[in-house]
Amino acid sequence: MTARRDDVASELVAFARFLGGLPRLVRRRMSVAEAMAIVQERLSRREANFLAVLDRGILGNPRSPYRALIDHAGLTTNDVRELLSREGLEGALLELRRAGVYVSFEEFKGTKPIVRGSLTLETTPADFDNPQASRFFSTTTGGSTGVGRRVQLDLEHLHALLPGRIVVRHVQEITGVPAASWSDLPPGGGLKGVLLHAAAGEDATHWFSARPLRGPAMPLRFRMATHAAIIVARAAGANISWPQYVPFEEAGTLARWARDQVRRHGACTIHSSVSRILRIAIAAKAEGIDLTGAVLRGGGEPPTPAKISQIAACGATFRSSYAFSEVGTVGSSCLNADGPNDQHFMEDHLAMIQASRPVPGFSIEVPAFCYTSLLTSAPKLLLNVESDDYGTVDRRPCGCTWEQLGFRTHLRDIRSFRKLTGEGVTLVGSDMERILDELLPARFGGSALDYQFAEEEDERGFTRLTLRVAPHLIIADESEVVELVLRALSDAGGGSAVAQSLWRQAGTLRLRREQPAMTVRGKMLPLDLRSRVTS
Repeated sequence: MTARRDDVASELVAFARFLGGLPRLVRRRMSVAEAMAIVQERLSRREANFLAVLDRGILGNPRSPYRALIDHAGLTTNDVRELLSREGLEGALLELRRAGVYVSFEEFKGTKPIVRGSLTLETTPADFDNPQASRFFSTTTGGSTGVGRRVQLDLEHLHALLPGRIVVRHVQEITGVPAASWSDLPPGGGLKGVLLHAAAGEDATHWFSARPLRGPAMPLRFRMATHAAIIVARAAGANISWPQYVPFEEAGTLARWARDQVRRHGACTIHSSVSRILRIAIAAKAEGIDLTGAVLRGGGEPPTPAKISQIAACGATFRSSYAFSEVGTVGSSCLNADGPNDQHFMEDHLAMIQASRPVPGFSIEVPAFCYTSLLTSAPKLLLNVESDDYGTVDRRPCGCTWEQLGFRTHLRDIRSFRKLTGEGVTLVGSDMERILDELLPARFGGSALDYQFAEEEDERGFTRLTLRVAPHLIIADESEVVELVLRALSDAGGGSAVAQSLWRQAGTLRLRREQPAMTVRGKMLPLDLRSRVTS
């Protein structure tokens, strides 16, 4: 218990430091030229920046799992420098992976020990924290089973992310354009977004959330932290609003906001998850609203052709984005995209290689993305860490502004092979397996072989999670099955509770009486993601 109290005390001190430094962030005024210069310098110093991360955050940190892996591989700093000189950054990372210096997604999450030959490391998500981070707000994601990932909203990292955010808006020609976000309260990413928006000198008074700040499902610590951050930022002169509650069924609020902004200013932009962007477009069409001039920016789930065609039907321009909590923006939409999910990799602050890995239950392998941090401020340090995403990587010429700036690597057809995604909220497959293996059989009978989740797309393009239930089970009220799943997610807390709240509101989870599907190997997986996995 003492260790837990010490941990809470240290996080309170870190949050106090975060608040103390927040005025400097939101008063920061960085020009586009200054932001471009910083990004260009990072591009030119990728190898040196990698070595800085290695020296300060890994080799100088006795608790780092990466240091143990490097030591086990018999490598020294000089060996890594020689690899960099000989192979370049990505080549060196490939050699490190071959030597066993990498971390799978399950290992990074702390649900599986790291085993490399005679080396076994029992880790927790905190072992991957940047030891230099001292001014942060800590949240958690995921976690209906095992250990959820702790994610830090670190002040120094917000400063480091600011140039990239300014450049993205410049490239997409939305600098100074009225902007709104339909993004959620902590542990969601809405607070980070509005703070960065204010720091970029933009109007951050249009923040909409699908979860109410004062709702019963909002944990007290997140409510208090959000209040404190907004009060401090506003006192420092930031043009930040309190989040306005807009549930999914009121997506027309965003469509009307966009219509009004286009009428007054000729343009506007909204950032949210792909499914929420789709809801705005459908609401606009239903109300006869033409959104020509609006740029709708979506991430969090694959922007499929069905979704994009409906978004385009309202007249808006769609831009895809790719990001995750630990590092920020990973990809930004190509302006001359050859598909709905064609993005330029943000290689100024990240490195990435692909490694072939088998998909559990399938007779195929996919080229998984493995990421490495290139900023010493990153709250989580990554060194060849698998994200459980995969896709196509190429360096095709496209002629857009990103290519001219030196961002020549494209990521396309990005998808996951181990995660369920709906309404921009992601749950790791293992987080759902306890519900299937234990809770549902205990309440409604049968075994784990009688229940299966499948990710599908409905006739309107929305991502749905279908719970397949074997027809032979006798269940008096099938709505109780869905309710049990949602309650279990709510009780788990963290990102699972967020998923429950949003999925309940959107009707994402549905039940269908059919026999769970088998793989080509004759196995029954708890999560059927075959619509994403192709050979």
